[in-house]
Amino acid sequence: MMIADQTIHILLVDDHPLVRDGLRARLETVPHFFICGEVGTSADALKVAAEQPVDLILMDINLGHSNGISLTSRFTQDYPDIAIIMLSMHEKAEYVAQSVQAGARGYVLKDAPAEDIINAIETVRGGGTYFSSGLTATSKDNNTGEILTQREKRILESIATGKSNKSIAQELGLSVRTVETHRLNIKRKLNIEGQADLIRYAIRSVTDAEALKL
Repeated sequence: MMIADQTIHILLVDDHPLVRDGLRARLETVPHFFICGEVGTSADALKVAAEQPVDLILMDINLGHSNGISLTSRFTQDYPDIAIIMLSMHEKAEYVAQSVQAGARGYVLKDAPAEDIINAIETVRGGGTYFSSGLTATSKDNNTGEILTQREKRILESIATGKSNKSIAQELGLSVRTVETHRLNIKRKLNIEGQADLIRYAIRSVTDAEALKL
């Protein structure tokens, strides 16, 4: 989702100066992106957030003596209005799941095209979530349900029972458009193409979950 005529204040958190330089060069080509800071430690990231407006953070997982997942959890608690996108070289589903659980709303691979990073920023700042397409191959054979948010899991359960977007929206107190966005995000995360495949996956997931309770 594009955000027109609204500056997005972005903080770069990565312990490699060359990586930060490259990100800054790519992102500064977008008129409404403003790099409000670039730091390499957790302490410095928290300091910037305390001193000036930050809308979104591009967060690396490895930060020397600390890690971006723990820092994401801290930001989620102390600065809930700041959106966080993990920008990492790690493709494993466990890292994606841990990042989401910590509060990250996106996960983009460092070797992704600049367009993907820009799209991720626009999407997350617009209220959605974004995950690199390159994650699907490594996530396919893992427990990919772990990378879904609680809201997405709830919607998946409703899909399994055959409910329409309108019915799900009424049940959860959401707009139909929000439910549609969640469905798209679920398909992207789970590497699912069509609606029929999504329904089959939803039914199988619910069936498996019920079997575990027996």
